[in-house]
Amino acid sequence: MNQVRDTLAYVKLFLKGLLMGAADAVPGVSGGTIAFITGIYEELIHSIRRCDLSALSVLFKEGVPAAWRYINGNFLVVLLLGITASILTLARLVLFLLAEHPVLLWSFFFGLILASTWSVVRHVQGWSGNRISVFLLGTVLAYLITSLTPSAIVVTPVTIFLSGMIAICAMILPGISGSFILLLLGMYSAILGAVKELDLYTLAIFAAGALAGLLAFSRVLSWAFNHYRSMTLALLGGFLLGSLNKVWPWKYTLSYTINSKGVQVPLVEQNVSPNAFTDLTGGVAQVEFAIALAVVGFALVLVIDLWPRKGR
Repeated sequence: MNQVRDTLAYVKLFLKGLLMGAADAVPGVSGGTIAFITGIYEELIHSIRRCDLSALSVLFKEGVPAAWRYINGNFLVVLLLGITASILTLARLVLFLLAEHPVLLWSFFFGLILASTWSVVRHVQGWSGNRISVFLLGTVLAYLITSLTPSAIVVTPVTIFLSGMIAICAMILPGISGSFILLLLGMYSAILGAVKELDLYTLAIFAAGALAGLLAFSRVLSWAFNHYRSMTLALLGGFLLGSLNKVWPWKYTLSYTINSKGVQVPLVEQNVSPNAFTDLTGGVAQVEFAIALAVVGFALVLVIDLWPRKGR
């Protein structure tokens, strides 16, 4: 799966990392979705999968350069730098837009994820009854997960570690948002607050949990792609379709919570029609702009997906 890249290709890879980081900051959008539509998803899974005891064996027997090539180190480091830079910078812009222009931002993501569903399922070779069933199962599971009511747990080193393990699994699955999983666990504000305040202790524990979960779950995904590629793609396509429930632009807040800065933020939201949104909230539905941004998001995915993959 390792690709030979020149400088321009690594710049593009860094930009993809930026997009993944920005997406992962939003409760409802998955960085895995961005990885898939930009053509690096399977390389990412297989590269992470190689960070195991076999890599250590190569390290001791053949040296650092061979081990670095074995794990596709350049790819992983450049992508991780992009994700990290985004979380520390670009994610702030996304969160600002989420607070100030939620309808427009969700509309853009709705179009993006709708097109991403097509992008994934078009790679399924032959729609048998089993593959249709798996697609529907993924749709139902994602819908149910995104319909759950967030809870609250005590923030301890153990819960931070476990939250990292669970959230990272969602982050690399197209359609399942790691940020939303953190929200369900009641850990979203705590982790986001740690990022903004550079709480290195909390971030280190969370990162350790994420690393453990990533190494374990990537093995499962790598095996699934190697042995049941079309079934896996059908399941991931279902996850994407079901996740549209979370990114519906017009929402009515049923209850609120207080974040790490003492600010009241939405906790439980209900999807409503544009007319109902105006009646219930007094806000402007912005239907025309919302549709336009959804079309932009949809078209963006199509352009990325249909663009020749050579050199990407």
